[in-house]
Amino acid sequence: MAQTIVEKIISNNVGYQVRVGNYVLVEPDIIMAHDTTCAWALSPFKKIAKRVAVRDKIVIVFDHAYPSPNVQAANLQSEIREFAREQNIPIITDGICHQILVERYVRPGCFVLGADSHTPTSGALGAVAVGVGSSDIAIAMATGKCWIRVPQTIKINITGKRRKNIFAKDVILSIARLLKSDGANHRAIEFVGPIVEKMDVAERLTLTNMAAELGAKCAIVASDAQTEAYLNNQGRGADYSLIKSDTDAFYERVIDFDVSEMVPQVAIPHQVDTVVDVQEIAQQRIKVDQVFIGSCTNGRIEDLEVAYKILHTNKLADNIRLIITPASNAVYCEALRRGYLQSFMELGAIVTSPGCGACLGRHGGILADGEVCVATSNRNFQGRMGSAKASVYLVSPEIAAKIALTGYITDTLL
Repeated sequence: MAQTIVEKIISNNVGYQVRVGNYVLVEPDIIMAHDTTCAWALSPFKKIAKRVAVRDKIVIVFDHAYPSPNVQAANLQSEIREFAREQNIPIITDGICHQILVERYVRPGCFVLGADSHTPTSGALGAVAVGVGSSDIAIAMATGKCWIRVPQTIKINITGKRRKNIFAKDVILSIARLLKSDGANHRAIEFVGPIVEKMDVAERLTLTNMAAELGAKCAIVASDAQTEAYLNNQGRGADYSLIKSDTDAFYERVIDFDVSEMVPQVAIPHQVDTVVDVQEIAQQRIKVDQVFIGSCTNGRIEDLEVAYKILHTNKLADNIRLIITPASNAVYCEALRRGYLQSFMELGAIVTSPGCGACLGRHGGILADGEVCVATSNRNFQGRMGSAKASVYLVSPEIAAKIALTGYITDTLL
């Protein structure tokens, strides 16, 4: 029977051929939790086990509120540290969990279970990566297993000729505009087509990351030469393998998405799928207080490079707070080596330690009442980055950098 890439990976994991709709018990290759979800998993874990089932599969990352910004976060992290010492599990503190996973752990064909909604990010390397709640991650840590219903797959075929000022962020925002926030509920999304084939892994990670905003259970890109090059660059070339869907696999839906006429996109408050052309609102000259470049969506070296090329010979707009947060220490060090960070700081930007930072509104750039923030992150929900009376707009790194220079929402520096 012909299979999609998602069906193949699940079949390989359980040891028999699965079909869409089957409920199966899988053994995840990676079980990930972070400084919030791991804390919530401790109580249910202790009710069913004393020791983790497979220690080497568990990855715990402190990233959402690290270094701890308040006593509550510090206490939660202290509980996790005690648990990690008891179980002999290292705690990683040098980047966002999703970035750490793709840099060090994820390989084509593996199954990732993560206690975070943006776990589908890892699918850019040809893996099935599913986000779950803390109780599910507690069970997985205790038993080494989890159940999953084999999902239908929506294939999105991205075609056309992409303009130079169009990035993966614009593409996925435009797809969100089309499918809406529930358009892929409980489905897998497979991104294919000539545009995806030309994208490097950094851009593919943006696609799979924001597939979560469409309700997707997981999102995936078949492994290829781009995947192999990325793994080689990470010193993990041996982890590469080719895995792709059969040519006659069945898809619930196939969507052809032509980017030829696309212009830069912006998600306006307070929904990710409320997306318009930046040009449509530029004439309103919406004043911006803060620009945030970072997150698991657009905090990689490729994103910082885009911002650097626009920012380094210019001057920040008056009263703009520009916050730049590399996604990991590896990204931070590379940006430091290239001179990006010094340039950003000389410009007047605030460069923070790697992590989630301002994205989720716990530290590193919390918004006040009435403030407007433009961010390269993945969510603009009401209250997401601080005050419920603030507004968040989502854009690509290029548009974010231009806005930092102009002080209002625009796609041009003229």
